[in-house]
Amino acid sequence: MVQSTDIIPAPPLTTTGSRPLIKYRSRSPRGRLTPGRQLLLQVLCLLITATVLFPILWIFSLALDPRNLARPDGLIPPGASLEAFGRVIAKPTSDDIGLLELARNSFLLASFVAVFSVGIGVLAAYAFSRLRFRGRELLMIVILGVLMLPAVATIAPLFIMLNSIKLDLPFFGHVAIRTSLIGVGLAIVSGTLPFAIWNLKGYLDTIPKELEEAAAVDGCTRNQSFLKIVLPLATPALAVTGFLGFIAGWTDFYFVSIFLNSPGQGFTLSLALNKMVGAFGQTPWSDFAAFAILFAAPVSIVFFFFQRYIVGGLAVGGVKG
Repeated sequence: MVQSTDIIPAPPLTTTGSRPLIKYRSRSPRGRLTPGRQLLLQVLCLLITATVLFPILWIFSLALDPRNLARPDGLIPPGASLEAFGRVIAKPTSDDIGLLELARNSFLLASFVAVFSVGIGVLAAYAFSRLRFRGRELLMIVILGVLMLPAVATIAPLFIMLNSIKLDLPFFGHVAIRTSLIGVGLAIVSGTLPFAIWNLKGYLDTIPKELEEAAAVDGCTRNQSFLKIVLPLATPALAVTGFLGFIAGWTDFYFVSIFLNSPGQGFTLSLALNKMVGAFGQTPWSDFAAFAILFAAPVSIVFFFFQRYIVGGLAVGGVKG
């Protein structure tokens, strides 16, 4: 009697003519870096780290140096103090505008850009991802082409177009769009919106359509499935797109400097920082460095704590296009 343990399964055979051939799947052992390559990799990582940290250490040293030198003597200069931060907080520029008002204007502008980029971008991205209509591929190519344009190239047409728009709003009265934070925000949104559409469209493509089809069977309309199914699942991509739009509005200088003419129209932190640069070497470098640190600190801290989710959501959004 032949037991089941005596039967040995034969390897898979393929025949080429009359000669049988056995296919083997080769497995190479996991390679390890040699000591020389590992040392070279460590040195390369140290060089990259030093290159990234050098300007940050330089700006911190300038902010602590009370002598207003453009070149610090060391990491901790002689007589190091925090007086530059106090002067910047008390009076950031020669204009009659405080640091809190500058920060408020920057926050309002950045929030406006983030909300409009995400709000309009997710609607357009959903249409490109789920609907099939004539000219869909051409419009995506146009959006990609606009995405490649630098922001400087669109300043002139946006200036002329927004300068011709005047509105009479309740509680605000006569408002010239170009000389207000609204006009600056619309100009920035014109540059961030193509990226928002492209990134969100790639993320929405990864959400299975079967979820919406199952919801339709249960009686949900397309709008209900979009609000109750697609948007909750797309929260990581929405957060990433909104954060990048916030950074674009927070750090913008081109549109703010060209569109706004006086502090009363809504000067921001970036414009105030640029006004500290004096001619013929008269820049107060300690105050300038302290202002730059205060300007970059909020966004940098948020990115430091949430970089894992930001980079992960951005990578998932680029899987499909």
